[in-house]
Amino acid sequence: MSQYLTAFFLLCILCIGCEQKAARKPNILFILVDDLGHKDLSATGSNFYETPNIDKIAAGGMMFTQGYAASRVCSPSRASIISGRFTARHGITDWIGAKYGEDWRSLNRFDKLLPADYTHYLPHEYVTLPETLKENGYKTFFAGKWHLGDRGSYPENHGFDINVAGWDKGSPMGGYFSPYENPKISDGPKGENLSIRMAQETASFIESHKDSTFFAFLSFYAVHGPIQTNEEKWTKYRTKAEQMGLAENGFEMESVLPIRVTQDNPVYAGLVETMDEAVGIVLDKLKTLGLDENTIIVFTSDNGGVSSGDNFSTSNLPLRGGKGYQWEGGTREPFFIKVPWLNSNGAKSNVPVINTDFYPTLLELAKIPLKPSEHIDGVSLVPLLEGKSIAERPLYWHYPHYGNQGGEPSSVIRLGNWKLIHYWEDGREELYNLKNDEAERNNVASQEIETKEKLSKQLLGWLKEVNAKIPVPDPEYDPVKALQRHEDIVNNLWPRLEQQRKDMLTPGWSPNADWWGSKTID
Repeated sequence: MSQYLTAFFLLCILCIGCEQKAARKPNILFILVDDLGHKDLSATGSNFYETPNIDKIAAGGMMFTQGYAASRVCSPSRASIISGRFTARHGITDWIGAKYGEDWRSLNRFDKLLPADYTHYLPHEYVTLPETLKENGYKTFFAGKWHLGDRGSYPENHGFDINVAGWDKGSPMGGYFSPYENPKISDGPKGENLSIRMAQETASFIESHKDSTFFAFLSFYAVHGPIQTNEEKWTKYRTKAEQMGLAENGFEMESVLPIRVTQDNPVYAGLVETMDEAVGIVLDKLKTLGLDENTIIVFTSDNGGVSSGDNFSTSNLPLRGGKGYQWEGGTREPFFIKVPWLNSNGAKSNVPVINTDFYPTLLELAKIPLKPSEHIDGVSLVPLLEGKSIAERPLYWHYPHYGNQGGEPSSVIRLGNWKLIHYWEDGREELYNLKNDEAERNNVASQEIETKEKLSKQLLGWLKEVNAKIPVPDPEYDPVKALQRHEDIVNNLWPRLEQQRKDMLTPGWSPNADWWGSKTID
């Protein structure tokens, strides 16, 4: 009889263990890349950049082909991920540190409007995604770019237990090779790469917390400027660009600035590849520890690729524009969610989704009650991940500023296949049917008057409802100086960019003696 009791108790223990294992919440790895364009991955159509590790995430999960950032620039978009709110609602409508109001004149831009003020830190009254996960037993970790406020509004003030390298700056102040000039991370040996270091820190956190439940947020400074790589990768991609056939010209003139129309920048390509290698470090750690089957992975970017302004790094074609722009290239992103037990295996969804949706999606996947009063502008994408549908809803963007990259003060609504852009300089509007015109070259506002008026009323009504700030006319606007600036851009900047591109693709080119500190000079 005793042997039957022993067997019975052993069976009970095994059953309890199975129940505990089944009930364990999933780990979450959130990977956010800075300024990565929709077409900057081989998985999304690039023939030039090489991203095998990120491609694995897309191949093992679901790719949302109509996935959006909530803003065309960084800080607003990041605040939307963390809070689940659209930019006009949380008030961070420009990158934190950008000039506004009369201070805008100090940049000698000679624009018609004075950009609106904006909120300069992530509001503390919000219950953020990491705070909600922390409340439900998650150990929370942040590594990399934050840019959501100064001291007192760092990651550790908004729900992250551990913060490595996250502070108020939006770019790597010391570049991509140690020393980093970042008070939130110790310098590594000379030549250490920042992206690799961020991955190693994340992998170390995962290993230290392999027996708990964690939320690891890997927020790369890459591929934001200054774009840097080592000589080996530059050589690789310069050769590849040459083998693919170099275009005579790399730029065209957009409405305000020249815009890159080629993917052949070997320095940017090297920066992208190193970031991908860093992603591989973290993925390998999950697999080595046997955590890959219980870890949700999100991969996305905070805004479009930099095709104008900054370093004029990449092309987002066939999408129009890029970072800072009101068109699709400014907000359409790589947008992948891998949930191991759903076995999506490279499935694609064409439903328009946005980064405010991550908050409720991750809560539902973790079986945590939703907080609709917090992630007010997000919906759970779990039905789409399960092959079902979600209700059609409007998506809103609000950018009452001039971008460094050529974007204009404007607000946008997308509903179904229709996208309307309202410009604040003169009230004009553009209307595009994205199903037929993904490149936004055919403005049908004058033909589809009823649709235009309906969407315009809906957009302006929503902006009023959330008390959105709008820019005001500059009484000191000087059209003569504005024209002179435009002529200087066309006659001087554009040719200079073409020459810089050719120089960078010339054998023997080097930026400096030590390749931005990536190699030691005796």
